[in-house]
Amino acid sequence: MGGGKGGSDFDPKGKSDNEIRKFCVSFMRQLNKHIGAYTDVPAGDIGVSSRELGWMFGAYRNARNRWEGVLTGKGLSWGGSLIRPEATGYGLVYYVEHMINYASGGTESFKGKRVAITGSGNVAQYAALKVIELGGTVLSLSDSKGSIVATGDAGFTPEMITATAALKVERKALTELSIDSGFRYIAGARPWKEVGQVDVALPCATQNEVSGDEAEALVAAGAKFIAEGSNMGCTLEAIACFEKERRENKGEAIWYGPGKAANAGGVAVSGLEMAQNSSRMTWSSEEVDDKLKGIMKNCFENCLETAKEYVTPAEGEFPSLVSGANIAGFSKVAAAMHDQGDWF
Repeated sequence: MGGGKGGSDFDPKGKSDNEIRKFCVSFMRQLNKHIGAYTDVPAGDIGVSSRELGWMFGAYRNARNRWEGVLTGKGLSWGGSLIRPEATGYGLVYYVEHMINYASGGTESFKGKRVAITGSGNVAQYAALKVIELGGTVLSLSDSKGSIVATGDAGFTPEMITATAALKVERKALTELSIDSGFRYIAGARPWKEVGQVDVALPCATQNEVSGDEAEALVAAGAKFIAEGSNMGCTLEAIACFEKERRENKGEAIWYGPGKAANAGGVAVSGLEMAQNSSRMTWSSEEVDDKLKGIMKNCFENCLETAKEYVTPAEGEFPSLVSGANIAGFSKVAAAMHDQGDWF
């Protein structure tokens, strides 16, 4: 499976449902020439839900006169997979759970951890719900206009996450979310410098959402684990800060999980959706979730062991998951190219 990214510059904000539908149909009339179940399989991302995928899937079917698993994230009644909407957020938390478990020697989990999250879309919502389920406290959510931050120890409730999801469906801002005295809204700011003491940071909105100075603020706030639910959520300066802390502070360090590994759960369940489409079968939520857990465990262990093999850490130092992910990805592609005779 590839990992390419693409999209369009169509902004759905302020557009009617029919305008969005017409764009999706027009987009797919051209895109269908370049994709297919055995060629390239797109999935939704920012601003794209199963509704938009439905319109595109219908346009693909009309253009090609066949039903096949060409898009993932589809509706459940026409080929979608259970757990697909939750997959990136759930997978992110499963990955970080392995980070915590390894770093603590198996003595710690999400239970009791204070977790800062950015974003309020699918990834952030389901990451937050899984953190709460595992006993952690969610301190923040955000959108393009600002952040909501918990001021006490209670954190977000599942009901607040559900209310946030309803707002996103209507394309409304977090400013319209009803919050009580235990929270405050901060206009025009991300939550990293506002959440106080924090154990885990999960950027789940968009790229470059953790800057160098925000990374330093997270270090000062006591964060131990940061992992990207978004693609390229941390700037190069932020990554350099986290890697410096990992090397120099050893067991007390921040440990950083790059998005190419930590947020792979969405693509993983896209693969599981394709497998179900090909076999004309539907798996239960428990089956898909169990497979997702196994995939994220393997993903973490691959990054970890590759880092140990190629970038030997100093005594007491956590292996670099960044290096492990980069080298593991390169090695897999290079070996496949070599075996298939694609030499330059």
